[in-house]
Amino acid sequence: MASLPSMIALGIIILGIITLISISWPNKRGAPYWPTRMKKVKKMLAEADVQPGELVYDLGCGDGRVIVMAARHFKARAVGIEIDLFRFLWCQFLITILGLRRRVKVIYGDLFAKDISDADVVFCYLLQSTNDKLESKLLDELRPDARVVSNTFLFSAMPQIAMDGEYGFYVYNVGVQPEKN
Repeated sequence: MASLPSMIALGIIILGIITLISISWPNKRGAPYWPTRMKKVKKMLAEADVQPGELVYDLGCGDGRVIVMAARHFKARAVGIEIDLFRFLWCQFLITILGLRRRVKVIYGDLFAKDISDADVVFCYLLQSTNDKLESKLLDELRPDARVVSNTFLFSAMPQIAMDGEYGFYVYNVGVQPEKN
């Protein structure tokens, strides 16, 4: 029979493997999990002018902090899309214990395969290469008055209406035409 120290070591190794898989799997599909500070989340929601009753999507919602804050502090409805099973399950647990089931939903799956045409505001904290692939989907699916907030990374063809250099995020409006020189 194995000794307690060897069983602990095996448990640490298994936990490490699960953690590596959890980190690398979403990275290959869009972005690694890297949580945004709550102060920044609130600033992004405010800058996007999220209004009560609007529908906010978070593409790659991670631990659910954007969708939870959108619902609790801005009285919006929110949908998160998450491809990482562990984070999806965490979000399900979180919105249940916070009593947000009526206003918040989390969808398990690939953000590229989900219809987001009903969104008023879309949040992204993805890699630049993922934003480059995602931009045409956003322009094709979203209504002209929809806003897009991107944490850290840019969208090149979408009209930018605001940016915050201190916090490092950008706000776009799908229907605003860029000024021509």
